[in-house]
Amino acid sequence: MLKHPLCYALLWLLATPLQAQEIDKYFEDFAAEWVRFNPDLAVSVRYFSGAEQERLERQLTPQTRVWTMARVRLAEKGLRGLRRFDNATLTATERTSLELMRWQLQSVVDQARHLDYFFPLDQFQGANVGLVEALTLRHPLATARDVDNYLARLLLVGPRMKEATQEARPLVSKRLIPPRFILESTLASMRAFVEPPAAQNPLVTSLVQKARAIEGLTPERHKDLERRASQTVTQSVYPAWREAIALLESILPTSTNDAGLWRFAEGAVVYEQALKRFTTTDLTAEQVHNIGLQQVARIETEMNAVLQKIGRTQGSVRDRMRQLEIDLRYDNPESDASRAQIMKDIDALMADSLQRSAPLFARMPRSTVIAQPFPRFREASAAANYNRAPLDGSRPAIFQMPLRPSRMTRLGLRTLVYHETVPGHHFQIALEQENPALPKFRQARVLGGISALSEGWGLYAERLAAELGWYENDPEGLLGQLSAELWRARRLVVDTGLHAKRWTRQQAIDYGIEASEVERYVVNPGQACSYMIGQLKLLELRDRARRELGGKFSLQQFHSAVLDTGTTPLSMVEQAVDRYISATPTP
Repeated sequence: MLKHPLCYALLWLLATPLQAQEIDKYFEDFAAEWVRFNPDLAVSVRYFSGAEQERLERQLTPQTRVWTMARVRLAEKGLRGLRRFDNATLTATERTSLELMRWQLQSVVDQARHLDYFFPLDQFQGANVGLVEALTLRHPLATARDVDNYLARLLLVGPRMKEATQEARPLVSKRLIPPRFILESTLASMRAFVEPPAAQNPLVTSLVQKARAIEGLTPERHKDLERRASQTVTQSVYPAWREAIALLESILPTSTNDAGLWRFAEGAVVYEQALKRFTTTDLTAEQVHNIGLQQVARIETEMNAVLQKIGRTQGSVRDRMRQLEIDLRYDNPESDASRAQIMKDIDALMADSLQRSAPLFARMPRSTVIAQPFPRFREASAAANYNRAPLDGSRPAIFQMPLRPSRMTRLGLRTLVYHETVPGHHFQIALEQENPALPKFRQARVLGGISALSEGWGLYAERLAAELGWYENDPEGLLGQLSAELWRARRLVVDTGLHAKRWTRQQAIDYGIEASEVERYVVNPGQACSYMIGQLKLLELRDRARRELGGKFSLQQFHSAVLDTGTTPLSMVEQAVDRYISATPTP
């Protein structure tokens, strides 16, 4: 029989749930294991330091099913570890972090059931895109050592592309292939990639251009790195791309233009899971579709009123907006001068929005954001996007702009900048990254982002600018904002139409979505629905807070309640806003 006090103490410790401070250690250890497993992630956020980071910066994440399933097993391991903790012993932030990690890891496990339905080569997010962006966009190039690491990773691009092509072959044999128009778009992009001489390929030009700013590199060294990179592209990268091109060309004759997931036996289940993941709700495809129809009707009514005021009274809203967009195009959209001018205009808009945003937020990001155009081979199918800065601040955040003629217009440019940079994605993501109250795995988003909040916040930022009068005396700019909101409402209709209602690509285009966007929704089902579902929830929560707090409501504090919580599913955002309401004294 145990009698010594130390024995009783030991039994008490064994019977007591792990204390709150121990969960921080668990988060730290598991996140490190997760990042260590994915070199591309480690490089993009620069998660480690010293020899460990150095080792990872000479690797590229595998493109194999074996690697993917090992990642799933790691997620399952993480879920088992989380079961050891008792919510009752945790703070609100720790509970949120635990629930977030559980939600994200469960999403990884759930997606594993449907891996066959996502082809590894496509024009938007396939290996043919991701491998290039891993180096040209996210690899640091500030030191001579970074150059050496770049060249080491470049040697792996060809082998990784071959892995992706090999993984596509079983899907081809199962007839789980993309629609013909996706194959054609992907082939056009891949052919454009291998068309120029190696020295003019983005994998080489990006290295050469960025290396010019590195001190201590001799002219001989510059010539040598260009020679080595060009040689690798010629001997390894281009052959791997041509092998993939040959595979896609071989299946093109047997492909069809059926667009949605409905074409597969388990398509409805796959789409249901995708909607749940991207909206973080249990809304059905039918419900999302109807929400979209309602929002389209509302926004078109508002647009018609503004169009009437500026004398554009004839024709449908769509026809009048199409003509307005043409009228606001840059002179000769394909000229170098126009391309340079739009980037200059974006820089000015970012600076202006930063000043306007200062009174609206208790904290402003310390990190900066810069704008740059997409490389030419990606312009035709790319969507404007935001890429966060790494944790160590070795490069700024980057807003990428596709400079194809259809986007070379002043209509909506301001709104696009507000969404992608300030006060949109840059504020939401950078403030999370710089928030010391959050564990590192959340600051670095090592388990991924959550579109419903991130894209919902971006769309909320667009609406906020309009509400606060940023478009005063600029009715065309206001129409650009309404047009962008309408685009997101139409996305709800089109995404669900494509994947649940058997819409064709042409039906989606006829509904008012440009072809490259329709093709994006086809290969990334459900993601397009996250924007408006997220925005509507944020507006609902803001209205609730304003209604319950009355004169005590503060827009700045509401923004803090949302952004200080970090990236979470919408249900956790709602809990954070409810805590803000409860903590605010009312008369």
